[in-house]
Amino acid sequence: MGPLAWKIMGTGGAVLAGVLATKVVDLIWSRAVQDDVNPKSPEAPINKAVLYAALTGLAVGAAKTLTTRKAAAYYEASAGHLPEAIRDEAV
Repeated sequence: MGPLAWKIMGTGGAVLAGVLATKVVDLIWSRAVQDDVNPKSPEAPINKAVLYAALTGLAVGAAKTLTTRKAAAYYEASAGHLPEAIRDEAV
């Protein structure tokens, strides 16, 4: 496997995970909060907007991290080494 395979697996997986996590948060938010206020609207109360942003950020960040870790583990199992982008990347 080469750098192109890692870019497809790592980036594609992270983007897909972010989109799915946002959809899940939207679904949970709409069921948990029993009002019709859209937290993305400038007319929404600021506390709801900030809470929504925090929950979405946490879910997306966790999903992207877990997906990237799984993709790196799969790459390592297939290629015998971690992708160069992971090995050289500082925390």
